[in-house]
Amino acid sequence: MGQVPPARPVPGPAPFRLVLLRHGQSEWNARNLFTGWANPDLTAAGEREATRAGRLLAAHRLQPGFAHTSLQRRAIRSAEAVLSACDRDWIPARRSWRLNGRHYGALQGRDKDQVLAEAGAGQFLLWRRSYAVPPPPLAAGAARSQRADPRYAQLPPEVQPTAESLRDVMARLLPYWYDFIVPDLRSGACVLVVSHGNALRALIKHLDAINDDEITKLAVPNGVPLRYDLGLDMRPLVKGGRFLDPHSPGTAGWDEPDLV
Repeated sequence: MGQVPPARPVPGPAPFRLVLLRHGQSEWNARNLFTGWANPDLTAAGEREATRAGRLLAAHRLQPGFAHTSLQRRAIRSAEAVLSACDRDWIPARRSWRLNGRHYGALQGRDKDQVLAEAGAGQFLLWRRSYAVPPPPLAAGAARSQRADPRYAQLPPEVQPTAESLRDVMARLLPYWYDFIVPDLRSGACVLVVSHGNALRALIKHLDAINDDEITKLAVPNGVPLRYDLGLDMRPLVKGGRFLDPHSPGTAGWDEPDLV
């Protein structure tokens, strides 16, 4: 799905440059709703966040040669705004369901505060933060099911999730990392990945070898580019990477902003 990149340049030396970006604020972020595989657009604030992220890339002389996004509108629109702002909107872009946000099952579209009040803090935190506990599944015929969405028409029904834990997200994301993102990195070009809070948490868990307990504390803010310089083994030279925004924490955030 998405555009097929042209022939890649001659492979470059390490370090390999990777930029991770969580999409700008979405309409459902602003309404405090669980989002998952639902497809809201960016807010005006989210568009500004994405444009600012592109300007940060330009200021740091990070010129993406390849871009990867999910199939969801908030990530696609963010990537378009980022690349336009850093004058790289002409580069190859690939999109995949494997970079989608975490499927929140029956919680999708529900107000987080209401779910917290009904389920209690303990269960709520398990659904939101734990590595291995998924939320309640969404019925296949539910109004917010993605089964009728043309984005996923080519996916076998057994592959389409009805709810995911972070472990599930990691399992479907890593094949894409190895098959598509790593080859682009090895070309020597800077690679931009615009995705979602939990998908990026899964990728960061892999890159930084974060254990299952510690990953519950990790958060990724909207619209702030996170730079990784990777060695030949595709592991970070500096664990946690480095945010480009001087007002953000130095390395991948442990201050737990909103993750959806």
